[in-house]
Amino acid sequence: MSIYWKNVLFFLSLLVFLAPSAVGQATLRPRGDVNCDWEVTVSDVNVLIDMVLSGTPYHALYTYAADLNQDKEINISDINTLIDYVLGGEPSPMPSISGSLPVLYIITEGHRDIISKEKEDYLHALWWLDATGFDGVESIGSEQNPLGMQIKGRGNYTWTAFDKKPFLLKLDEKQPLLGMYSNKHFCLLPHADDEFAYLKNTVGFELSRRIGLEYTPMQEPLEVVLNGQYIGLYFLTEKIRVGRHRVNIEEQLDLETDSSKITGGWLLEIDNHPDDSDGFIYINERSGSSDWHDWIAFSYHSPEVLSYLQKDYIRQFLVNTNDAIYNSDKSDVEWEKYIDIHELAKFYIVGEMMDDLEHFYGSVFMFKHRGDSTKLIFGPVWDFGNSFRRWSDYAGREFDHFIYEQPTPFVSHWIGEIAKYSHFQEVLREEWLKFSQTGFNGLDIDLFIDDFVESIRVANQADAIRWSDRSLDEQKDAFKYCIHKKIEWLDFMWNDR
Repeated sequence: MSIYWKNVLFFLSLLVFLAPSAVGQATLRPRGDVNCDWEVTVSDVNVLIDMVLSGTPYHALYTYAADLNQDKEINISDINTLIDYVLGGEPSPMPSISGSLPVLYIITEGHRDIISKEKEDYLHALWWLDATGFDGVESIGSEQNPLGMQIKGRGNYTWTAFDKKPFLLKLDEKQPLLGMYSNKHFCLLPHADDEFAYLKNTVGFELSRRIGLEYTPMQEPLEVVLNGQYIGLYFLTEKIRVGRHRVNIEEQLDLETDSSKITGGWLLEIDNHPDDSDGFIYINERSGSSDWHDWIAFSYHSPEVLSYLQKDYIRQFLVNTNDAIYNSDKSDVEWEKYIDIHELAKFYIVGEMMDDLEHFYGSVFMFKHRGDSTKLIFGPVWDFGNSFRRWSDYAGREFDHFIYEQPTPFVSHWIGEIAKYSHFQEVLREEWLKFSQTGFNGLDIDLFIDDFVESIRVANQADAIRWSDRSLDEQKDAFKYCIHKKIEWLDFMWNDR
């Protein structure tokens, strides 16, 4: 052991007698509470020394309390700062809740970090919701009487690319969180990839509701405290799943073998992140093609485990659908036996207004009711993370292309071929005209955007202390510019032709 560390350990033995009274437990942990006991004492110094000696890496979400000098490293400098704190020095303040939104408190069992999104890696946790006097919201549980849940990570790109992580929640009991219908299953989404003032999913969901898709997930902003640390502004969002107030279809049993029941209901997704598991059905979009881009991977969310009969049925249904879409006769209506054309048109219109280049590439949900003659219904909408990407990536080619046309880094499935059908174009114009004449206009959407941004403004300022600053007004103006330009072009293409 080096002379330095021998001196440190000797000094720590003296601190046991010199340390002032500990900071008492509170809802938010003080900076320097490395061992998660809501006190700052010599024991935290010992834990921090162990972290430095073992080379514990900095992690923005989980080692924040240990990075006392805020240099995004866990090092000797932090030990010195913590020793000063234990001796009575003043620490820098920890980011805290703004008080402008409801607050969700979560404490994982053993204060363990949430490091996996695998199904088997759910962590048990306690939680409560403080409405903070927010209109129309009721508090649920309390610090003294918390409720139970399971929590794990979720997402693909958003899980790996950002420090501010998304989570999946499974409550022990159904609860009506933030005025939503009572349920156990919710997502906590940070929208860390949204450079448009958190407006991508917010406006995409709102357009889905306004155009009248059968179900649109609800989301509400709130602030989150995880294991005593404020982790910022999040969006509590309904998880897409079968339910009376979600995707309302007849649920069939896993491993069903009754041929009269396997026609529905089905909840499927065109999934751009397939893995090596058996939970996917693959079809070749362009028969005979060897290009991997021409393969569509469908994941199935309900039922979750398929019998041979179920898998054979849904694979054949999808193959028949695909074959009908790629009929060379674009006046033929065979494909409409498999897909609800009006719901598809509405789903597609929402994607076009948001210029969502991923709208027919991944996170594309569809469902089917029970019955031999029932059709695939596109929706609910979900991930608008790649909206208006042309605006940032392809200057000068931003707003005069359909989402399935180049330039785009993604491969759109089905919609480019379906768009060649004259009847689909007629239905598109019909749905667009209805939508534009039922209360939707540029001023109306601007008011919605302005009201939303104001509702999160104070919480965004608190979030900026914990993470990084967002220029809300600049981002809001950029979003308005993009959506108005795209809608103007769509109106030109669809309204009078």
